[in-house]
Formats: sequence, structure tokens, C-alpha cells
Amino acid sequence: MGTKAQKKALQNYRARLSKRGLARFEVLGLDTDRDLIRSLAKKLANNDSEATHIRATVSRVTDGEPARKGGILATFRNSPMVGDHLDLTRARPRMRKIDL
Repeated sequence: MGTKAQKKALQNYRARLSKRGLARFEVLGLDTDRDLIRSLAKKLANNDSEATHIRATVSRVTDGEPARKGGILATFRNSPMVGDHLDLTRARPRMRKIDL
């Protein structure tokens, strides 16, 4: 680190962050995600209802939401094609003659 004054300034800065309930930390990620991560961190630092919603959503995605029973059936029921009568029969072509 630099001079004694720089070290003292850094200690004071970290103490002010700590009083606000914030911590400075480093993460590794793609350079293209830098702005996304910074904006996410700023929103989470507000600690309001939006931050609570973001935390819950991100936690659910990263922890892996357990599969709910009947999820695929609910998806099919919500499909815009419900009620359409589809002909799903398959035409059976004649066998081809193969000369070996």
C-alpha cells in the first residue's frame, strides 16, 4: 500500500462502510457482466423492498428451485393451443425397395 496517510484514509473509509452495514468485496466474472453486477450491487445496497425481491429471485435461481409436481401439465394447460384440435397421426409411407 502507499503512505501512512493512505492507509489511514482506507481504514476510515472501511469503517464508514461498516457503520452503514456495507462491506467491500471482490468477485470474479466476465468483463461483459461488469455493469450488470455493479447495478445489481447498487440495488441490493439500498436494502428496500425491491432489494428483498431481487435477493429472493436470485437466491431461487442460484439455489435451484425444487421441481414442483405437475409443472409440465400446468404448462401444457396454459398453452395457447388448448382447445385446438390437432391431427397428430403420422402417415406411414410404403417400404422402399433397396437393392443390395
